[in-house]
Amino acid sequence: MSSPPAFSSVRISGCWALGPDGSNSSAESLDRLYPAVGSTKPPRKRTTSQCKSEPPLLRTSKRTIYTAGRPPWYNEHGTQSKEAFVIGLGGGSASGKTTVATMIIEALDVPWVVLLSMDSFYKVLTKQQQEQAASNDFNFDHPDAFDFDLIIATLKKLKQGKSVKIPIYDFTTHSRKKEWKTLYGANVIIFEGIMAFADKELLKLLDLKIFVDTDSDIRLVRRLRRDISERGRDIEGVIKQYNKFVKPAFDQYIQPTMRLADIVVPRGSGNTVAIDLIVQHVHSQLEERELSVRAALASAHQCHPLPQTLSVLKSTPQVRGMHTIIRNKETSRDEFIFYSKRLMRLLIEHALSLLPFQSCTVQTPQGQDYEGRTYSGKQITGVSILRAGETMEPALRAVCKDVRIGTILIQTNCNTGEPELHYLRLPKDISEDHVILMDCTVSTGAAAMMAVRVLLDHDVPEDKIFLLSLLMAEMGVHSVAYAFPRVKIITTAVDKKVNDLFRIIPGIGNFGDRYFGTDAPPDWSDDEDALST
Repeated sequence: MSSPPAFSSVRISGCWALGPDGSNSSAESLDRLYPAVGSTKPPRKRTTSQCKSEPPLLRTSKRTIYTAGRPPWYNEHGTQSKEAFVIGLGGGSASGKTTVATMIIEALDVPWVVLLSMDSFYKVLTKQQQEQAASNDFNFDHPDAFDFDLIIATLKKLKQGKSVKIPIYDFTTHSRKKEWKTLYGANVIIFEGIMAFADKELLKLLDLKIFVDTDSDIRLVRRLRRDISERGRDIEGVIKQYNKFVKPAFDQYIQPTMRLADIVVPRGSGNTVAIDLIVQHVHSQLEERELSVRAALASAHQCHPLPQTLSVLKSTPQVRGMHTIIRNKETSRDEFIFYSKRLMRLLIEHALSLLPFQSCTVQTPQGQDYEGRTYSGKQITGVSILRAGETMEPALRAVCKDVRIGTILIQTNCNTGEPELHYLRLPKDISEDHVILMDCTVSTGAAAMMAVRVLLDHDVPEDKIFLLSLLMAEMGVHSVAYAFPRVKIITTAVDKKVNDLFRIIPGIGNFGDRYFGTDAPPDWSDDEDALST
């Protein structure tokens, strides 16, 4: 094991946990960025930002559905009660930061872990800087080379549960690509980079700071092996670069940040004891963040009058007649599908009448003006909550030409009774659209709330979300309206009760199973399909 650091700390089974003297005083003295140094460094092989999920349960030619869903990250009020846990991982070049990050992710064995690499956030270079980079005269290891404002903004949004766009940096051309990578759904964020602790505002976002302390000789050997085998360089050239650029940058900018770390891990990925302790600590933090949403919904705000944001399709004899058919347990599957589709079409048409319209004048073929109305929004997008919600997609497509469709898969964890997010595919720039969110039945509102929360995390305005369902329970209406008072709730009928198994009473049965001809599990609920995990 390498020698202990020369500042106040306590030894913990193979890793160094810094005491107050080692972190608080130095944090106060740290400037926003450390003083500049003019060093040069050739392009390196970089890590990239990515998401990690559990091994998939279902694979098809077009999609992968994960068994390990994301549990609620919000409370019954619809707001995020606990932020994502952020681990900052710093250390010198070739110290093994990415390897340690990967080992932590694998040992955590939890879904929805995001690895965010600092290498994605290099600044856009000027023409002069491009020329310097081409001749290996631009210092990519200087703090000024990184876009800390973008890093901080991105990390804040991820920590708040929001969807973010990550730049993709091309190290061949030293420029950002036009494409951006989207990351969403972080319970744990691992942020790694050589300057991970070099900014005061960035430090405030890190819940746990880890410094990977690898012997300089080992780091040099790794660079020799990499640059000789992968880049065709000679030993003399690699050593010259190390002495002239890499080592001075480490001494001036990186090593001083070791005193800011909560834990120093000697030997990097070889220190499995330290990694195990880190994983145990993160697990304890995640347990404190666990939420129980469905139980809270079942006992909250259920005696209030139905909200004004609720719009129920007029119960004409025709509508009531169709409800009679689809609620009847003796109705055949063909009849059930036929009359369900008719109700869906009426529901969609009713919902579209509630969209914003503005006056417009057109000229008829007879040359006369007609004072009419036209949709005043930019675009309409449909989002179905799988699987029952996708049965409403044909009705939406039939009345909305070229409508875009997204999907969200939410299933109940049979062990916890909580909804879990397993999969989503949303159109680009959905934040500018009116969104028709579709699910056939809503009982407690737990799945609908999760779907609305996903849309809000993708910057869809709350008042542009329309929740459509063939049948809702009063509990579900209250739950959604209480958490999201500007979401419009539209249905063909509202039933009074939900039983102990969260089934709507009198209800319609398991809509998905009756529509698709499958068998419902004994503990199904009306909110979504159940999955034992």
